Amino acid sequence: MFRVMFHEPRIPPNTGNAIRMVAGTGCELHLVKPLGFDLSEPKLKRAGLDYHDLATVTVHENLDAAWAAVTPARVFAFTAHATTSYADIAYQPGDVLLFGPEPTGLSEEVLADEHVTERVRIPMLPGRRSLNLSNAAALVTYEAWRQHGFEGAV
Repeated sequence: MFRVMFHEPRIPPNTGNAIRMVAGTGCELHLVKPLGFDLSEPKLKRAGLDYHDLATVTVHENLDAAWAAVTPARVFAFTAHATTSYADIAYQPGDVLLFGPEPTGLSEEVLADEHVTERVRIPMLPGRRSLNLSNAAALVTYEAWRQHGFEGAV
């Protein structure tokens, strides 16, 4: 359906939560190294519960390898430094939802990458830096899935 990509994630429970979320939605999770943890870390396993076998998770050595695996596709890069709201996008199956590492977000270099179709933000009150990574990914993934009638859901 959709592809959630975490660029250089740092916090194991966020990735564990995302594993559980993609298992529940039928999406793919793409993790771009370096990771700030080992995939066997107990906190990641605990957050993902028993969903690891139900999730499609791919680890890429670097961003170039990730692009090779997911293109051609539209790539929406999530950043507080954008003007377009995630709710204003008409998502299509296969779209890549790209999120940056905690706590810095996506670097300017990644945001300027030629594969990025558009920079997108999640609206928040002024003075707030960002949402939790796994919460942000879930919010956007469910909006994209909602736009397609929650295809495949019960």
